[in-house]
Amino acid sequence: MAAAAAAAAVGGPQPPQPELPAPGLAVDKAATAAHLKAALSRPDNRAGAEELQALLERVLSAERPLTAAADGEEAAAAAGGGGGPGAAEEEALEWCKCLLAGGGGYEEFCAAVRAYDPAALCGLVWTANFVAYRCRTCGISPCMSLCAECFHQGDHTGHDFNMFRSQAGGACDCGDSNVMRESGFCKRHQIKSSSNIPCVPKDLLMMSEFVLPRFIFCLIQYLREGYNEPAADVPSEKDLNKVLQLLEPQISFLEDLTKMGGAMRSVLTQVLTNQQNYKDLTSGLGENACAKKSHEKYLIALKSSGLTYPEDKLVYGIQEQSAGTSTLAVQGFAGAAGTLGQLDSSDEEDQDGSQGLGKRKRVKLSSSTKDQSIMDVLKHKSFLEELLFWTIKYEFPQKMVTFLLNMLPDQEYKVAFTKTFVQHYAFIMKTLKKSHESDTMSNRIVHISVQLFSNEELARQVTEECQLLDIMVTVLLYMMESCLIKSELQDEENSLHVVVNCGEALLKNNTYWPLVSDFINILSHQSVAKRFLEDHGLLVTWMNFVSFFQGMNLNKRELNEHVEFESQTYYAAFAAELEACAQPMWGLLSHCKVRETQEYTRNVVRYCLEALQDWFDAINFVDEPAPNQVTFHLPLHRYYAMFLSKAVKCQELDLDSVLPDQEMLMKLMIHPLQIQASLAEIHSNMWVRNGLQIKGQAMTYVQSHFCNSMIDPDIYLLQVCASRLDPDYFISSVFERFKVVDLLTMASQHQNTVLDAEHERSMLEGALTFLVILLSLRLHLGMSDDEILRAEMVAQLCMNDRTHSSLLDLIPENPNPKSGIIPGSYSFESVLSAVADFKAPVFEPGGSMQQGMYTPKAEVWDQEFDPVMVILRTVYRRDVQSAMDRYTAFLKQSGKFPGNPWPPYKKRTPLHPSYKGLMRLLHCKTLHIVLFTLLYKILMDHQNLSEHVLCMVLYLIELGLENSAEEESDEEASVCGPERCHDSWFPGSNLVSNMRHFINYVRVRVPETAPEVKRDSLASTSSDSLSSLQSSRRPKVLQRENSGTAQVFSLVAERRKKFQEIINRSSSEANQVVRPKTSSKWSAPGSAPQLTTAILEIKESILSLLIKLHHKLSGKQNSYYPPWLDDIEILIQPEIPKYNHGDGITAVERILLKAALQSRMNKRIIEEICRKVTPPVPPKKITAAEKKTLDKEERRQKARERQQKLLAEFASRQKSFMETAMDVDSPENDIPMEITTAEPQVSEAVYDCVICGQSGPSSEDRPTGLVVLLQASSVLGQCRDNIDPKKLPITEEEQIYPWDTCAAVHDVRLSLLQRYFKDSSCLLAVSIGWEGGVYVQTCGHTLHIDCHKSYMESLRNDQVLQGFSVDKGEFTCPLCRQFANSVLPCFPGSNVESNLWQRPSNKSIQDLIKEVEELQGRPGAFPVSISSETNLSKEMESVMKDIKNTTQKKYRDYSKTPGSPDNDFLFMYSVARTNLELELIHRGGNLCSGGASTAGKRSCLNQLFHVLALHMRLYSIDSEFNPWRKLTQLVEEENSQQGNEEQQPEVPVLYHDVTSLLLIQILMMPQPLRKDHFTCIVKVLFTLLYTQALVALSVKCNEEDRSAWKHTGALKKNTSDAEKSYEVLLSFVISELSKGKLYHEEGTQECAMVSPVAWSPESMEKYLQDFCLPFLRITSLLQHHLFGEDLPSCQEEEEFSVLSSCLGLLPTFYQTEHPFISASCLDWPVPAFDIISQWCLEINSFTERHAEQGKALLIQESRWKLPHLLQLPENYNTIFQYYHRKTCSVCTKVPKDPAVCLVCGTFVCLKGLCCKQQSYCECVLHSQNCGAGTGIFLLINASVIIIIRGHRFCLWGSVYLDAHGEEDRDLRRGKPLYICKERYKVLEQQWISHTFDHINKRWGPHYNGL
Repeated sequence: MAAAAAAAAVGGPQPPQPELPAPGLAVDKAATAAHLKAALSRPDNRAGAEELQALLERVLSAERPLTAAADGEEAAAAAGGGGGPGAAEEEALEWCKCLLAGGGGYEEFCAAVRAYDPAALCGLVWTANFVAYRCRTCGISPCMSLCAECFHQGDHTGHDFNMFRSQAGGACDCGDSNVMRESGFCKRHQIKSSSNIPCVPKDLLMMSEFVLPRFIFCLIQYLREGYNEPAADVPSEKDLNKVLQLLEPQISFLEDLTKMGGAMRSVLTQVLTNQQNYKDLTSGLGENACAKKSHEKYLIALKSSGLTYPEDKLVYGIQEQSAGTSTLAVQGFAGAAGTLGQLDSSDEEDQDGSQGLGKRKRVKLSSSTKDQSIMDVLKHKSFLEELLFWTIKYEFPQKMVTFLLNMLPDQEYKVAFTKTFVQHYAFIMKTLKKSHESDTMSNRIVHISVQLFSNEELARQVTEECQLLDIMVTVLLYMMESCLIKSELQDEENSLHVVVNCGEALLKNNTYWPLVSDFINILSHQSVAKRFLEDHGLLVTWMNFVSFFQGMNLNKRELNEHVEFESQTYYAAFAAELEACAQPMWGLLSHCKVRETQEYTRNVVRYCLEALQDWFDAINFVDEPAPNQVTFHLPLHRYYAMFLSKAVKCQELDLDSVLPDQEMLMKLMIHPLQIQASLAEIHSNMWVRNGLQIKGQAMTYVQSHFCNSMIDPDIYLLQVCASRLDPDYFISSVFERFKVVDLLTMASQHQNTVLDAEHERSMLEGALTFLVILLSLRLHLGMSDDEILRAEMVAQLCMNDRTHSSLLDLIPENPNPKSGIIPGSYSFESVLSAVADFKAPVFEPGGSMQQGMYTPKAEVWDQEFDPVMVILRTVYRRDVQSAMDRYTAFLKQSGKFPGNPWPPYKKRTPLHPSYKGLMRLLHCKTLHIVLFTLLYKILMDHQNLSEHVLCMVLYLIELGLENSAEEESDEEASVCGPERCHDSWFPGSNLVSNMRHFINYVRVRVPETAPEVKRDSLASTSSDSLSSLQSSRRPKVLQRENSGTAQVFSLVAERRKKFQEIINRSSSEANQVVRPKTSSKWSAPGSAPQLTTAILEIKESILSLLIKLHHKLSGKQNSYYPPWLDDIEILIQPEIPKYNHGDGITAVERILLKAALQSRMNKRIIEEICRKVTPPVPPKKITAAEKKTLDKEERRQKARERQQKLLAEFASRQKSFMETAMDVDSPENDIPMEITTAEPQVSEAVYDCVICGQSGPSSEDRPTGLVVLLQASSVLGQCRDNIDPKKLPITEEEQIYPWDTCAAVHDVRLSLLQRYFKDSSCLLAVSIGWEGGVYVQTCGHTLHIDCHKSYMESLRNDQVLQGFSVDKGEFTCPLCRQFANSVLPCFPGSNVESNLWQRPSNKSIQDLIKEVEELQGRPGAFPVSISSETNLSKEMESVMKDIKNTTQKKYRDYSKTPGSPDNDFLFMYSVARTNLELELIHRGGNLCSGGASTAGKRSCLNQLFHVLALHMRLYSIDSEFNPWRKLTQLVEEENSQQGNEEQQPEVPVLYHDVTSLLLIQILMMPQPLRKDHFTCIVKVLFTLLYTQALVALSVKCNEEDRSAWKHTGALKKNTSDAEKSYEVLLSFVISELSKGKLYHEEGTQECAMVSPVAWSPESMEKYLQDFCLPFLRITSLLQHHLFGEDLPSCQEEEEFSVLSSCLGLLPTFYQTEHPFISASCLDWPVPAFDIISQWCLEINSFTERHAEQGKALLIQESRWKLPHLLQLPENYNTIFQYYHRKTCSVCTKVPKDPAVCLVCGTFVCLKGLCCKQQSYCECVLHSQNCGAGTGIFLLINASVIIIIRGHRFCLWGSVYLDAHGEEDRDLRRGKPLYICKERYKVLEQQWISHTFDHINKRWGPHYNGL
């Protein structure tokens, strides 16, 4: 009851308290309940029943539902504002619970009921965003889903499953054998448990049967009361939501009841479906006023929904008839979508025209609709029905939906509910259309319907008993009727066709999808689909529905100006056709697979043709499509085509028995052909004025999800038409549609009346390509499914290597889910492995991350590459080019062909016998004339022809030769008879014989200006020509000369003639119509130059043209030599591999060989032609005009070549620049920054400014700076001291504790020191910056600082959105575009000077020590005096400010007195330390590799040191405290200091961090530093370091070892090199420290530290070396940067000796033969024993008081390992399952976007508002705390890694890949993912090297919102 209580607390004023039941009852509910239960259990329980009724009347009375007010108006107002459910409601619920339990406790009652639960089904209901699983191997229905628990408990190993996020919600099907196979059930639901569960005792649920009806009735009354018809303009969601909120506890109570299991569900089912109960309670006939009122409200609600209540039939009957017959538009009340012929309120304002039209159309429909009552009669007979009614009225509240679904495991309920749902189907549609939240509502509807209709048994039952199919089809029809408009296709004025308007919300927002998806779902059941296919009335209605989409979204070509507004309605149109037409079609087709289903196909085809005939009539279509318009939507054509294809392929139907007559075929082919021509026009840029959207349509039409429902059926339909129509007619139609008839003339000039010259070439290419596709595509003409799959896959792989998921996506699978070709099915995998090789994901460092790709096998390129399929399937034209480039590369690589190959000719699968007629296209004279003409034009170099045209021409010739009739028939010529007059081109129609036919003269029509015009008439052998005549609607002109020999042959006339012959069925009439006598000079419209007739001498045959073409292509005379003359074998085995791949020359040779093979005559003729050594074709006399055009062409060509050359040069330049500048990883060839010291003649370092391009030194007035990126880093702090990496926690037990990290250890140390010692001294004894240290890196480019300032100014004014924030000083390097945020001034200094500094001097160490001390004491001894403010010093200061601001204050301030100078001092030298340490890590943690590593070139440490030193010297250390003196001088004891107890002592020298001391000493010196001073400092510090090592060693070992060492060392104390022997020194240290308490308190805990191993001299030596190495490494690096000396490389074991000699610690005469001893590097400035005892004294005096801490503070051997990210588990699921349900620590809810930090394992909410602190979301906050501004997070729900860097973030990618090497961002595919170690390594590398900013390109600001 918590919810109710909460609601009560919130809801404002309480409603007035009603009088409670009689006081006696109120006293003890439990007693009353027990008493009633006993009364009811008696055999005669009438009295008990009445008593209970009375009690319930009182408790559950609806007198005071929600509002106190009574009148309608006030009620409405109060319903909005009335108080929350007061105590009364709560009281009522309490009563119910008590009564149900019959006096017992409610909890116990629940438990008791649960015991009787026969749960064989899971039935868990979930809402959107729930993570569920789907297993295709176990599913029977495609909608099957499992909850995670059932999935993991079942066994699905090796199955095809995936995880998904539920979109609309769903329910778990585990245990339901209708939906899934039993093998997949989980352990809980495998047992059929009904047998072993005992019967429910009668009295357990007895009370429920009495109480629940009243309770549910009460709920219904509340719902009735709360509902108010929304006013016309005000959306009323608010009111509805209020009512629902108030009812929340009641509905939740019901929901809880359903969860009690089967026993309670069956009681609820009884209650909900019992009609008598309902009648008694709700009739409203009683004397109870309240009940009456509620009944009235219910009737009002029904009416306002446009529904009638059967009792009111009399009133509404009249209206109903009128609706059926008249055209009444609007009935009494607005907005009701109920009655027919009525428009939605939104359409009422439409113009009358369209309204009238709508009415006309609708009337026609209404007569065919089965039953008006489907739409507007509802009678409720039970609670369930009225509950559903209100659920719909309230737009499917989630709680109600869940309650209704939770009941489904009860079989009886399931049937009742399904019937009720179907009964309300029309009402659902109306509510959906009006809804403002149609998306949410759609999801909820589908959530319910998918549970009901996926079950075949149930679907069948409802279909039989409730007319489910009728209802669905009618409802869909009605829904679309509301948005019809007049079709403008073809005949705009008189068209009677109406189409849906794609701009309407209904289509734009996909509002129809729930209904369509239900329809597709039920059609997937065979029993239901059969009912549909047998029912003629339904098919008629359905075709009617489909025809609404026929011709929608018509495009008209803009000819003048660009469209103002590009509409995007085409998305809606394509989606609608795919979802509402194609998907149901595929569903139906899937049931037409066998012979027995022929009848269904005949039905569909019959009604489809009828609908098409109606459509042609409605748009007044005769024979010509209207120009310049195209629609891509012809669903009727496609239905027809797909059913034909299925009939032939699967049902063995005779094709001709289902084909219409020729006239219908001619009409059918027009529109699909129009689409193909329009595609070519769109690609030729003829539609550019229509905007980009038309290109979008052309792409969508062929795109993988649409192509097999759009372009494939269209092409198939055209193939069918072509195989049955006259071939000459078909070919000429094609060229006319593509507008290139005029181009097909022998004349060199022509006029095209319908096409601009610049489009001619691409349109001709389009026409030929279309013919090639039409003739060679076999998708529906005989290929098996597996062959199709293979061809599709090869085409996609040839365009590009593809990932597995993109292949699945690109291969058009049969869109119906039940078709059997399931993505990922076995055939897919087996075909894939047959045609492709897997390329594992490789990684280029610094490059992009590759995914696992599939690439075609070599033999696929060799034999299966099919350019035709590629052209058909490419969305972008560039993909065809890409496929050809890859093919070329393959041929070059495999050595098959070196040059530029042509697309290969591929053998086709044999045609199905039904389609043999298609090949007649290749053997018709029209095509031969076209081929001959084009070959001739190409040979003569006419304009507008391309290699592509030639390629297609040869392809067609070759297709013809491959598919020729077996024997040559010469009698064809004689068949023609009298018709022959115009056929003097070719004798017959067989290509093989026509190839050798010589054509001598051709008469052509040319402009008078053309060069061909000759005035003389030639001999009568002249032949016909193609005319360039064409006019739009006039009959074509045929010119008849008096001799009657030469005819002007016109394709178009020919086609028109054929057409009219068929229509008039009389050739004589037709001839008269077609051939009027006209004057010989007829001018084309548009007053073009006069055309005149010229006769050309040709004297060529196709064969001779081919041979000449061969000469032309090869560029040599007589290049063709028939191969069979040398090798007669060739004619016997025609398949010769050498002809498979090659260019045009090869193609010509292949064709000639095939021609010779097919006929001996051809062979002879080819030989003859080759013998007549053909002289070159003499060029015609070139006129001046032609010369002009030729010159123009030549000039253009030359310009083009020049341009290419320039571009190539530019590209190579750019490339070389990129190589030098951009390469993140190979900076060897970078701009030299420091000029090497070997050139003493150069006086000063010279820098190039990358902005102004000038070179010069950096001066004080105009300083130069390095482009640097400053970033805070905590990488160092993440080093841990144990070897095994930390793992990401994946269970509650695993936790990561940060106290073993480097940062934590250093923190503890500093605070310990600060507890016991003087603050200022503590701050010099350590370094900070392990967390939040500032790291400085550069790309190595320099610029003038003033140039940089103006550059920043220009960036500031730049309006372009950059990925960085200029206000924060960010920019990209002007040269290499690397991200940067500051400029580091270069210190002016000459190199020669530094040479002097570097000369070794022979001074003694004592002298050097003095010099160092003096130099440190001299403040500001700088070349630049600080007092005079120069530009340089200003810049130095500003960069120092930048460095400070880079990190947060908490990482800078460690002092107890805020803002003390010591703090800045500490910060500055720590910056130096951070950069050195990080460089060391980048080198792998040691210096064995040596050399100037990559970091060397890009290093800016030199400049950084100058800046730091300048600032350090501003704070000169008081010489008293300078540690230098303690290191180099013996101090006399001053008692005064001892006496002053209250002052904290300084930090003892042995507690100092030596590396920090080194940096302090060096930065205190004037720069540039002299080498000998540097060496001196190092030597002195080494003595301290060594002593620290000895102390640490002495503490490490146990008491016996110590005394032994003390003894052995003491013996050697007086030898000559005692100061350089570690034994002596160690014994001395031990004896000194024994005076204090350091070794005391050897308690028990001490034993843990002591290593049990006995120390040998070797192990001691190793310990000492390891102790000193970190210092030596840092020092060597420093020396390398300051003095530019290279680091020597070495083995790991000799690193110590190499570094120490490099640093000058080792005397030069040292021999390396002995085993190396570290002590030999010591060079004590003062007697060793004296200074050691002085140092030990400090420690002793400290341990007097704090022995424990004294030991803890001793510097330990550093054992830090390199930093690593957390180790991730192998399988992603382990992370996902643990974290995606983990609750947030702040708000204890499960976050919407959980993430986990990969550095420290912290669980955070991405964008979570609950964890926001001062406007910072948790991820951003964590990135600042954990990584000082850098965060690496794994987003649990997306498997993606996100990087936060400062104020920007980027998506990095995923380190988890699936079995195919692909990422699965957002877990969309939900396949199992596995860690990719290489990627993770790269991520870690970028983190350690701080290169996220440089390598990842897509950064955006996060505004602290992550």
